[in-house]
Amino acid sequence: MHKELLATEFLDRARRYYGEMEAVVATTGERFTYDELGDRVDRLAVALQARGIEKGDRVAVIDPNTHYHLESAYATIQLGAIHTPLNYRLTPSELDYIANDCGAKAIVADYEYAEKIEAIRDDVPAEIFITNDAEAVDGDWEDFDSVVSDADPNAYTRPEMDEDDIAAINYTSGTTGDPKGVVMTHRAEAIHTYLSAAHQEMRDDDVYLWTLPMFHANGWGHIFSITGMGATHVCTRGIDAGDIFQTVVDEDVSYMCCAPTVMNMLIDYYREHEPQTLGDNPLRIASGGAAPPEATMRTLENEFGWHFKQMYGLTETGPLIVSSDFRRFYDEDSDSRFAVKKKTGIGFMGCEVRVVDEDGEFVPHDGQSIGEVVVRGNMILEEYWNKPEETHEAFNDRREGWFHTGDLATVDEQGFLTIQDRKKDIIISGGENISSLELEDVLHDHPAVSEVAIVPIPSDKWGESPKAYVLPTNGDSQDPGVTADELESFMRESLAGYKVVKEVEFVETLPTTATGKVQKYELRKREWDAEDRMVGEG
Repeated sequence: MHKELLATEFLDRARRYYGEMEAVVATTGERFTYDELGDRVDRLAVALQARGIEKGDRVAVIDPNTHYHLESAYATIQLGAIHTPLNYRLTPSELDYIANDCGAKAIVADYEYAEKIEAIRDDVPAEIFITNDAEAVDGDWEDFDSVVSDADPNAYTRPEMDEDDIAAINYTSGTTGDPKGVVMTHRAEAIHTYLSAAHQEMRDDDVYLWTLPMFHANGWGHIFSITGMGATHVCTRGIDAGDIFQTVVDEDVSYMCCAPTVMNMLIDYYREHEPQTLGDNPLRIASGGAAPPEATMRTLENEFGWHFKQMYGLTETGPLIVSSDFRRFYDEDSDSRFAVKKKTGIGFMGCEVRVVDEDGEFVPHDGQSIGEVVVRGNMILEEYWNKPEETHEAFNDRREGWFHTGDLATVDEQGFLTIQDRKKDIIISGGENISSLELEDVLHDHPAVSEVAIVPIPSDKWGESPKAYVLPTNGDSQDPGVTADELESFMRESLAGYKVVKEVEFVETLPTTATGKVQKYELRKREWDAEDRMVGEG
């Protein structure tokens, strides 16, 4: 028997079996059951249909972790339209590029970020603008709650959908300045959700605290998995360590995902205030990408009483494809478990993850041989939106038919990956991807900058942060004709604040190959010489 795999099934299932049970604890203080959440989603779908949104149209959402984001996502995919979440930390010009690239027909914006859209609304294709507080923003915006309340949920018509239809486009930074739209089909979203729920041990009585941005690959797919399991979403507008601890206790939170940056914030707050760390539920906490320092894991588990889970993946892979939290490989009662947990891990079921050398051959499982991580499976992106050349390269660079992650790793005798470095010039700072080439392009526009190389440097707060090695136009590193502060201010004019370099070093020369290409590896080696690996582990 064949049944289409659709991302709509998760809310459908929750409404069918958990309709009278709590679905969402909203930032507004409201609480919604799955029946109530579903009703609001149906009404928004009706309203969007009435305003011309059809199957295949892109609906962009710029919103923190609120129930409005969840409702917008589900209403969009119920119409066969394409959910396109936007990073609210981006500048108007960066959002302009994405809205035009995807051809967004409608934009739903939180009142805090509506001004960014208002600044570009005449330059983007969208004709429908909805915000959750129309009175708080300038411009001609429809009010979300009014739109929902005025709609008749019985007028909603769901179109026929195929599992190969596009469900979402998630934009990610790449090795060029322009972000790429990662196209995820309904089939890919569904299969990733099944696997994620299994490997993260999700249950219907879980209480999930949204500390991870929902715009990040659909919140690592959790807008689907938490809903599909019939668990509870606890929404947040931002990250505050004290609020997180209080919410954990008040709502009996059992699961959350955090970048290492947030974990550091929690530990710092705990050291100073000694808050209660658990409600009535045991708590799991997951991190993605490079593992936090072992000291962080020890504090979370031994002092907080939380269970740490290390994950790995990319926006292009669903995102989650690997975990080190497989308990037959370590003793839960021994401190030796941290040696396993800090590894990147082994692949999820149905996901083949390997490491290949420059010739595309699998590297030996010796824990020493370094190669690029490649993956294939049913949760991988379909393509990059409107970028056929980049799509072809991503699937055929070293080994044909495999998605190439750009991350370099070793594999040990048990098959566990450990990320060593990055092939692509991406800096991951506080969980955000930053393209070094994008930063270099901006600094190259400054008249006092002749050459520049951006590399990641260790950061206790952010994991890693960008540093600029600058060869000044006048060639004098001692008197370059510009200050580091001036270059940082120059960058802030066109980039989101988190992308701005945290350190500038003026140099007489940059290390180059025989063909004149800057050897960033040498620069990274200088910065990470005292670290175990050249990744942002703090």
